Amino acid sequence: MKSIKEIYRIGVGPSSSHTMGPKLASHLFKERHLDAFRFKVTLYGSLAATGKGHLTDVAICEELESVAPVQIVWEPKVFLPFHPNGMNFKAIDKDEHVIEDWTVYSVGGGALETEKGPAGMHNTGDIYPITNLTDIQQWCDRTGRSYWEYVAKYEDNDIWNYLQDVWTVMKDSIARGLEAEGVLPGPLNLRRKAITYYLRANGYQGTLRSRGMVFAYALAVSEENASGGRIVTAPTCGSCGVLPAVLYSLHLTHDFSDTRILRALATAGLIGNIVKENASISGADVGCQGEVGVACAMASAAACQLFGGSPSQIEYAAEMGLEHHLGMTCDPVCGLVQIPCIERNAYAAARALDANIFATFTDGHHRVSFDHVVDVMNKTGHDLPSLYKETSEGGLAKLKIDY
Repeated sequence: MKSIKEIYRIGVGPSSSHTMGPKLASHLFKERHLDAFRFKVTLYGSLAATGKGHLTDVAICEELESVAPVQIVWEPKVFLPFHPNGMNFKAIDKDEHVIEDWTVYSVGGGALETEKGPAGMHNTGDIYPITNLTDIQQWCDRTGRSYWEYVAKYEDNDIWNYLQDVWTVMKDSIARGLEAEGVLPGPLNLRRKAITYYLRANGYQGTLRSRGMVFAYALAVSEENASGGRIVTAPTCGSCGVLPAVLYSLHLTHDFSDTRILRALATAGLIGNIVKENASISGADVGCQGEVGVACAMASAAACQLFGGSPSQIEYAAEMGLEHHLGMTCDPVCGLVQIPCIERNAYAAARALDANIFATFTDGHHRVSFDHVVDVMNKTGHDLPSLYKETSEGGLAKLKIDY
């Protein structure tokens, strides 16, 4: 299992798998072929089906066109067996000879893999010896340590500086999102809502105010992502509003220090990492349960830790956060990370806070483990037809919306 830096990637939206991944792949390929005469890029499956809405072609051309012209071929009906987000890059010389033929996959969260293993500049290799939460919880119980201490034990010494950068970008994306107004890019003409929720929440007291603020923060980050703003994958771009909303709300309302927030980020990153290692965080692979569902599990665990939850209570909170998103489809209207993605971030943030409360009312013991839910999520996702996995062919994406 790799570093949690693989879960928290700082970049621009709107999609980690459809924008950040292809952009990184294009950059890597370009650096190997600075003398190419032209490039041919074929996009398969989900990348082709919703790539235009996710600006996949824009991300690729921004990288490759600085060297040579780019031809993009769209193959939405062809799904390569390794992963639904397949890309094939060809570098061609002036005599029309193929210099290199490279097939790579954007597997979620901005990460790349080939059939031989991980690819990309940020590949850290495996550093964690235990890769399931049950055994890590037993390690915590045996040593008296917490999940964040397990992270600290195996990460490099710079992990806290990295998480401080992550926390800063998360706060900045909330601030920008609360200042921005107007319409998001794309044919839906969807108006930004974050500032409206923020202003209205300020008119209330108590629970209504705090819950309204959580909605506003999640909307702010998700709208920044949808407009191509700078965000942090947590674990993906499409689910990037959940964890920042929960942490920022608790930071303000309970005066939690940055040190405690960073430790909560470490635990949340561990949760996301476990899912990525044993299942998937790609909407094109397992549906939105792997994106918003995992983000909710991460935020649930982080909140429970902040409020002093035991390892078993934190595990229970994470389990509920994921369990109650099982079966959620990835069905973006027009292939945009807007409807229903943005609202799902807000609701998942609220669910995460509820999961924390529910877990802390118990002693942490329960029947269904987090690891079992991860396994079920993976199997459920692979049972879903492709039209429910980021192809915009089924579910809400089929609604006739007046653009």
